[in-house]
Amino acid sequence: MSTEAPQFKRGPIVASLLIGAFVALLSQTFLNVALPGMMKDLKVSENTIQWLSNGYMLVSGVLVPISAFLIERFTTRKLFIAAVGLFTLGTIISGFAPGFELLLTGRLVQAAGAGVLMPLMSIVFLTIFPVEERGKAMGMMGVAMIFAPAIGPTLSGWIMEHYSWRALFYIIIPLSAFALIFGAVSLKNVTRTSKPRLDILGVILSTLGFGGLLYGFSDAGKDGWDSTIVVTCLAVGAVSLILFIWRELVTEKPILEFRVFKFNMYSLTTVINVIVTMAMFSGMILLPLYLQNIRGFTPFESGLLLLPGAILMGIMSPITGIIFDKVGARWLSVTGLLITAVTTYEFSKLTVDTTYTTLILIYTIRSFGMSMLMMPIQTAGMNQLPQRLNAHGSAMSQTLRNVAGAIGTALLVSLMTNAAKSHGAELVAAGGINPADKVKMAEIAQQSAIYGINHSFVVATWMTVAALVMAFFIRKVKPHVEIKHESVVIENKDAEAVTVSSK
Repeated sequence: MSTEAPQFKRGPIVASLLIGAFVALLSQTFLNVALPGMMKDLKVSENTIQWLSNGYMLVSGVLVPISAFLIERFTTRKLFIAAVGLFTLGTIISGFAPGFELLLTGRLVQAAGAGVLMPLMSIVFLTIFPVEERGKAMGMMGVAMIFAPAIGPTLSGWIMEHYSWRALFYIIIPLSAFALIFGAVSLKNVTRTSKPRLDILGVILSTLGFGGLLYGFSDAGKDGWDSTIVVTCLAVGAVSLILFIWRELVTEKPILEFRVFKFNMYSLTTVINVIVTMAMFSGMILLPLYLQNIRGFTPFESGLLLLPGAILMGIMSPITGIIFDKVGARWLSVTGLLITAVTTYEFSKLTVDTTYTTLILIYTIRSFGMSMLMMPIQTAGMNQLPQRLNAHGSAMSQTLRNVAGAIGTALLVSLMTNAAKSHGAELVAAGGINPADKVKMAEIAQQSAIYGINHSFVVATWMTVAALVMAFFIRKVKPHVEIKHESVVIENKDAEAVTVSSK
């Protein structure tokens, strides 16, 4: 039985969700700069330490589809309290973890809360803002969502220079507790509830599918693409994902509604956002490795390099939202992707002598390009969906972006590792260098690492170029308006299911 959303004030609701999202995103971006230091402290490899980021994104990606079910099943307020409470618990576990295993467990518990929180925020924004204000609303949401990445790496770098990495989690604990208390007091119920059934088999297949693919891509960097474990994980992941898609298409109540892809503009913008996400995370992971492990910059200097670009993205987010409401997403995304492609290619030319100023300039210009992409492209696709599919459309988009970010990062780090190994072996063989010569071997290790990072940025450049080509096909669709009806349904030219009254 559906319940009508009560009258509400938008301000406190928006504030509650933005505070919760800010804390979740701050926690996620906190670790990017800290990973090299944590790798040494915990005595684990690059492929292992990246699971603190990839595991977080994967669990979020697996839980996002279930969020559509949870949003239908539970009230807005209950779901928010549960999500932020779970996130707070995970932060406490991580902060006091004695080793890597429990630390990873805490991160996964954090991700379980964040995986529900982020799509909940999107659905509530789509519910409380009319379509003609969505660009501005998403831009406002982007300010808070980008402010966390803006201060996260720099603050993380400063903390890593003066304190243990555990302080990163100690700072999050009171912030998360405040978000929980403020939301419990201020948040109102704005979504309708019902009693849908959870597709358990679908949950199992999606977990095996996404988890198998990510582990396979990640482990390839350590064991090679011909490893039995890698091949097995990729095969299990691919088969499970195919079965999951089939299951969701035939079941009466899918946890992830693949029929949203019947809407062409939604499909196109989702694919573009997936590619952009993979390219964005590549820079956030590869640059700190280059700066700290190869160039010897401190964590604070590494984080400081990312700060101007992130602040610029925060400033541009509301401006981009206003422009989107007036002109649509096509030329915003084309311009942004062109800038992103050029600057990503510039990162493929890194050397041991590349100046700090050059790196800041390229990264800041790259961030300016990316500020025109994520929110406008996602909003353009969501505007085509009928309101009844908003939850599923948002869940699908968030799922694919989270998993693409994780798989893209794992793939690019694997490509970096393999290219570095191969290039190092070639240099040793070509120069006839004695492996016992530590000075020469250190030089070769440095050159090989830079070669591997440059190789990954070349791949990221071609990803961006592919998204750029697709962006030319984005068009402005008429916002869908659902009208209560008896039984008459017609299709308009934008493939929107427009309902009309038969009275």
